[in-house]
Amino acid sequence: MLRRLLLIAALWLLAASAFAAPRVGVATMQPGEVFFERFGHNAIVIADPVTGAATSYNFGYFDPGESDFVGNFARGVMQYYLVALPLEQDLAQYRESGRGVRLQWLDLPPEQAQALADNLAVRARPENARYRYDYFTANCSTQVRDALDAAMGGTLKPQLAGRSRGNTYRSESVRLASPATWMWLGFDIGLGPSSDLPMSRWEEAFIPMRLADSLREAKNAAGRPLVQAEAELLPHAIAPEPAEAPRRWWPWLLSGLAVALALTLGGRRHPRAVAAVALPFWLLCAIAGGLLAYLWGFSEHWAAWRNHNLLLLNPLCVLLVPGAIAVLRRRNPGRLFRGVLVAVALFALFAWFVQWLPFAFGYQYNQSWVALLLPIHLALAYVFKRSPHAG
Repeated sequence: MLRRLLLIAALWLLAASAFAAPRVGVATMQPGEVFFERFGHNAIVIADPVTGAATSYNFGYFDPGESDFVGNFARGVMQYYLVALPLEQDLAQYRESGRGVRLQWLDLPPEQAQALADNLAVRARPENARYRYDYFTANCSTQVRDALDAAMGGTLKPQLAGRSRGNTYRSESVRLASPATWMWLGFDIGLGPSSDLPMSRWEEAFIPMRLADSLREAKNAAGRPLVQAEAELLPHAIAPEPAEAPRRWWPWLLSGLAVALALTLGGRRHPRAVAAVALPFWLLCAIAGGLLAYLWGFSEHWAAWRNHNLLLLNPLCVLLVPGAIAVLRRRNPGRLFRGVLVAVALFALFAWFVQWLPFAFGYQYNQSWVALLLPIHLALAYVFKRSPHAG
């Protein structure tokens, strides 16, 4: 009799487990110290209803050993892929680097939770795992967002798409990259006007921490809070996420005017010394401008297209390098030098002018670079147009 009861109980548990829905959560990892960790990370966690084993579905994997990886990165045609692995295994790398991890358990109806788990299991298969990566619109966090929205029958997007905090792709990128000077400079110089449009909360979810904030405010199909519970899986032991801070252009203007004044005063008696400063400046402008031109004309990095900084970091500056060398050798740099010098200064002046015509050229937040570089270009044009000889 006891054996029969145990058998019946076992069959009942087996049947119940067959219809039990998995538990769904979103793990959000805080920013790290390596450059590709600066924006944080996240993953969808699926917990088995019977064993409690948790699987992390992580969309952030790439293979640096794949064919032409660097070329694909430069062209903006990278491939990332989804990996399913035990949650504890996924957490190991964050534990070692001191990055905090929080888990948000979601209140999803059983059918939605099961559909999400089934979809992720299929997508994680090697033949389905790869996806075309875009830094802003198709990254690890937007994949999490889109998977949740699909499982919820498209009810998450309407809750986020009509709202905005005024953040932009540029403001978020510069903020999170700010601990690494070269990184935030690259974003600020390299992003064009498309990155300065105010984002909705839906678009803002390309940042994992922003997605976590929005999930806390979202509702499920029954109108209840989507986030059922939160837990800290790992404490954050390194520098915290950079806070929002206002950007001011006037310190850049003061720096630009100070350099321009020094160049103007020095050009009267020491044009060779000014040429020694101008030579690396023009080389830097030419190299940076060439890179910006490549991103616009020959890559899929849409956020870098139509970049107004091309007017300030002008590829034409490469034609000024021989003239600077001539001045250093006490020679006349020639007519071409003076003509290009004036053209570069006029292009820089036009960069200031387009700030007042956003309806025609698109608005780009580059006031800081205009304030810094325009006075320098004008000062160099004045010095060498007035006195091109070494003296």
